[in-house]
Amino acid sequence: MHPSNPPEGFVPHFRDSGLTAPWKPLFSRFDGDAVIIGLRAGSAHANSRGLVHGGLIMALADNAMGLSCGRASGGSGLVTVALTAEFLGVARLGQWLEIRPRVLKAGRSLCFAAADIVADGVACAHASATFKTAA
Repeated sequence: MHPSNPPEGFVPHFRDSGLTAPWKPLFSRFDGDAVIIGLRAGSAHANSRGLVHGGLIMALADNAMGLSCGRASGGSGLVTVALTAEFLGVARLGQWLEIRPRVLKAGRSLCFAAADIVADGVACAHASATFKTAA
């Protein structure tokens, strides 16, 4: 695999926003309801210490979990009610960062999800979130 290419099965991410635009290229793939997001960590993703910024990890985890909950609940618009993260290690420049969400429960108005975040296959964070159907 060439360093600028994603692993097999990943394609350019289907969802753009003003927040994620500076972080391109982003990639994603589907696994059932899960929208797995990945990127090759570069300077646009780094903090002043040269490591992947925790805020970027949380934003991408929120994105992946929210999109996954949207798929599980029939595509309704959702807003984040709560988001937590535990950082287990670091992600370094050049590593493949992957957010692997799973929907825990999708109800009529609330959806609960968790995500494992890995850098080159090694856990660096875990996140969980609650989403509510937008009125």
